[in-house]
Amino acid sequence: MLSRLPLNGLRCFEAAARHMSFKLAAAELFVTPAAVSQQIKALETELGCPLFLRRPRALELTPEGMRLAPVVRDAFSRLLAAVNDLKEQEEGRPLTVSVLPSFAVKWLIPRLSRFRMRYPEIDVRIAAEDRRADFVTDGVDVALRLGDGNYEGLHVEKIMSERIYPVCSPEVAARPPGLRKPEDLKHYPLLHDVNTFAGESWDNFLQQFGIEGIDLRRGAFFTQMDMVLQAAVEGQGVALARSQLVTDDLRAGRLIRPFENEMPAPLAYYFVCREDALRSNKVSVFRDWVLDEVRRDGILDEPE
Repeated sequence: MLSRLPLNGLRCFEAAARHMSFKLAAAELFVTPAAVSQQIKALETELGCPLFLRRPRALELTPEGMRLAPVVRDAFSRLLAAVNDLKEQEEGRPLTVSVLPSFAVKWLIPRLSRFRMRYPEIDVRIAAEDRRADFVTDGVDVALRLGDGNYEGLHVEKIMSERIYPVCSPEVAARPPGLRKPEDLKHYPLLHDVNTFAGESWDNFLQQFGIEGIDLRRGAFFTQMDMVLQAAVEGQGVALARSQLVTDDLRAGRLIRPFENEMPAPLAYYFVCREDALRSNKVSVFRDWVLDEVRRDGILDEPE
């Protein structure tokens, strides 16, 4: 009994039996005729019987070879069909992208129509949640993550840095006494994200610019940044925004920056996937599309 299945030898045997030629089998398998001959000799040694009669000008199958050839051909045919079926099933499965809810609402979803127009054959499933997704148990293909880039064992590309600055609706900025400098914030309600990341809070911003006398226990509080920004659009106060989440609102005039003071964010956005995932066409084209969208906004970070 064989202790292992000699796949290389069987593959060479199947091709040689089909072509009745070591040379043609070698051309199909992109190896040399000598390599095919060597593999078949090793297979014959392992089986303990010859599979070919080697004539001066032709090959001829032995009775053992004639018995084995159709079985091997059928086995490889079934194996190839199964692999192709799995590949088609995988390529037809929706691309699952893990993102923070605020990033999904304010950046990714408004741009997805352009991805759909370019790749109508690829369906996208957005998994928007605060927790870090697992690439194995959650079935996630790609993550667009806000973090420090330390994702061990994964493919990681930095795509966008962030800046932090106040935004509000034009109507709020125009209310007396006027919002023109950071010191004026004491006259306006502030909007808070209770789950803000380290270094992105109103307290940190006000300390950096030496602003005192503002009670940060007051104002409206929200659990998601997209809700904070929507409240700002509705004229409910001044929000401290991450720059990549307000690109479209600033362009459309729904929000403005009442003054230019800003600070760098401690975290950045990264494209993250398994190391082998970029061999998948849908993951590869989604990565390229994301980078195109970032370039479209003029904010692509060059590799460090």
